[in-house]
Amino acid sequence: MSRVAVAGGTGTVGRLVVAALRGAGHEAVVLSRASGVDLLAGATPALLAALEGCDAVVDATGPTSLAASQTARGSRRFFERTTTALLEAGRTCGVGHHVALSIVGASRVDAALYAGKARQEQLVSQHDGGWTLLRTTQFHELVPVLAGLARTGPVRLVPAFTSQPLAAAEAADELARLAAGPPQGAVADLAGPLVERVPELARRWLAVTRRPGRVVEVPLPGRFGTALRTGQALPGAGARLARTTFAEWLAGQRPAGPGRPGEPVRR
Repeated sequence: MSRVAVAGGTGTVGRLVVAALRGAGHEAVVLSRASGVDLLAGATPALLAALEGCDAVVDATGPTSLAASQTARGSRRFFERTTTALLEAGRTCGVGHHVALSIVGASRVDAALYAGKARQEQLVSQHDGGWTLLRTTQFHELVPVLAGLARTGPVRLVPAFTSQPLAAAEAADELARLAAGPPQGAVADLAGPLVERVPELARRWLAVTRRPGRVVEVPLPGRFGTALRTGQALPGAGARLARTTFAEWLAGQRPAGPGRPGEPVRR
């Protein structure tokens, strides 16, 4: 049995990593602000205490502020601070394996959130201890976020780009498996089974969950939008393919009921 710390252990992917580790008989330590650990504060005593006795740490953190998720500068600052904190604390505590989750095409796109992920990859790959880097495509769970991000009356503005999404649960299972094993460096990318247009996925999600609104496709501006529209965030020929299609994931979504928002079915 391994003792594994999960940074961002209450987030979309992190909570699933925690569940996968515990389901496999490992001990999972949740690192989050709710548990008293703020990675933006650096290698604090609370972080050091949480990492004591851990064999590995999984970094599934992500920014929550718009500045840190939608601007290259903010994203780089966020991931530089959080990644450095985890690496330094892990080195101090003798954690032998650092597992990081990144995005397919981060170094090619190098804008907005991808810019921060590119910086994270750089820091992890320069780490003098054991490390593993897993890049995945976007998750099915991103579609509801994009469908609700920009609304004008009955219209929902959704970025016009193509993706090859996978279920967050499959990425989490892979992260848990990697964390329980030896460091492997950069492993093959993990992508969804099908290439699909995101606005169409949003329309299907709205229909199945019985939410109002009409999807209008909008091109994202600048370098980031160009990169997504030209397929720079799609995986290459050597990528491994996950199993769960968007249609299969969508079948597990609850319709929105009167007076309450719909929620994804818990796995």
